[in-house]
Amino acid sequence: MWHGQERAPLARLIRVAELGAAPFDGVHVYLPPANSRGYPRKVFLAPMARILLLTNTLGASAEVLPSLALLQHQVRILPIEASALVDAPEVDCMFIDSRRDLPAIKSLTKLLDTTGITCPIILIATEGALSAMTSDWGFDDVILDSAGPAEVEARIRIAVGRANESSETGKEIKTGEILIDENSYTAKIKGRTLDLTFKEFELLKYFAQHPGRVFTRAQLLQEIWGYDYFGGTRTVDVHIRRLRSKLGPEFEAVIGTVRNVGYRFSMNDAGSKAEELI
Repeated sequence: MWHGQERAPLARLIRVAELGAAPFDGVHVYLPPANSRGYPRKVFLAPMARILLLTNTLGASAEVLPSLALLQHQVRILPIEASALVDAPEVDCMFIDSRRDLPAIKSLTKLLDTTGITCPIILIATEGALSAMTSDWGFDDVILDSAGPAEVEARIRIAVGRANESSETGKEIKTGEILIDENSYTAKIKGRTLDLTFKEFELLKYFAQHPGRVFTRAQLLQEIWGYDYFGGTRTVDVHIRRLRSKLGPEFEAVIGTVRNVGYRFSMNDAGSKAEELI
C-alpha cells in the first residue's frame, strides 16, 4: 500500500477478474451496501489514481473535500508549501485546498507553473472564491468543496486522461521562460530558439522533466548516454558547460551546481551566476 493512502471505510473492493470480467491493472469494482429493500445498488468501475492533496487543514481529506474520501484513490496529504514538493512522490493528479488565503494559493500555482510539474492541478474552492480565480493562475480545473463523488470522480478521470493523451503525443514542456518541443526537438527561451546538439537537448529536457531533483554526473551519464557508453563522467561537465553558455547569462544558473554531488535544475535560480562543478 502506498504510504499515506486513505481508503473509504465502508467500501468493499473486489478485483474485476473475480467477476469473470477482463482484468485491468489498477481497476476495481466498488460495491456499495444494499439499499433498505435488500437490492444491491449500482456497481461501477473506477481506475485508481495517485492523488496528492496540498492542504494546511489537519486530519483526513474528508475535512477538505468529503467526496474524495469516498472514492477508491490513493491520497497523499502534504502541507501547502513549495518545499514540501521537493521529495513528493510521483502522482497522477494534484489537488490544492484553495478555500482560504487566495493570494498565497495564487502565488503557489504560479510557482508550480514554472517548475515543470506535468500532472494536472485541480483547485478545491468555495463558491465565493470562484470569482477571484483567473486562467493565469496556472491550474487545470477547479471544483467546489461541496461537489459529490460522481463529479469528483469525473474531474479526476478527465484531467488524468487529458494529461495522458498529451504525454503520448509528445507535448511541449514549459517551465518558466523555457519551452521544449519534443516532436521537433527544439527548445526556446523567451521565443529565442536555442542551437542545441542532440545530447544538449536531451540534457535540458531531462532536467526540465525533473525540476528540483539533484542528479550526480554518473546518473546523468546513465540516463542520457546509456549503459553502453564507455567515456568518463567529465563529458557531462563539458556538455553542461556548453548548455549553460547557450542558455545565456540570464538563464545559465537554472542548471545549478550542488557541490560534491552534481547538478539540479530550478527556474528560481534564473538571473544568478552559475557555479562550475570542480
